[in-house]
Amino acid sequence: MSSSTVTVIIPAYNEAARISSVIRTITDMYDYEVLVIDDCSIDDTAAIAAEHGASVITNEQNYGYLETLQRGLRAADGDILVTMDADGEHRPVDIEPLVAPIASGQKDLMFGKREGYPRPSERLFSWLVRLRVDVTDSGSGFRALRQELAEQLTLPGECTCGTLVLEAHEAGARIGEVPTPAGDTDKPRRTGWWHWKHLPYVLKSLL
Repeated sequence: MSSSTVTVIIPAYNEAARISSVIRTITDMYDYEVLVIDDCSIDDTAAIAAEHGASVITNEQNYGYLETLQRGLRAADGDILVTMDADGEHRPVDIEPLVAPIASGQKDLMFGKREGYPRPSERLFSWLVRLRVDVTDSGSGFRALRQELAEQLTLPGECTCGTLVLEAHEAGARIGEVPTPAGDTDKPRRTGWWHWKHLPYVLKSLL
């Protein structure tokens, strides 16, 4: 591993019951900065994250995942930025396989490939993206990228599904993915109705 610095960015909303375990596991394994962007939670997410050693930025209102992620990407200091969920779905042990190809100069963006894509919209977006880029899970929220690449991304639309990888590809990024089995989480998965509002942005990015 090179001397590249790494910041792990964790967007979070009402994750007081889960976020301490996520942060502790990261800091026990790695000497990485952990940056939690709290999306104006109504529970103790921000306080618990700070107690466990994370740097915390709290949104002044609830902006949603996309704007919260963008704030994290803009605020992070690392040479390599890792994004992951606060609910334990992403395993910290899988951070290194994402970071290593970037730190060694082989890749600019790495995705953690899930075992399955539960939402029909995610399957559609991934199929569309494969028409252009050899990535099978373009909707994964577990990813690592160079800070220089993050600075170029505008991330249009309602979420990052499909559009992030297509925008990175257009910028000339070298992109890869590695399998990242899901961790244990009791958080129910919501129906992604906003994905259908995002579809025009994916189609526009393909044109």
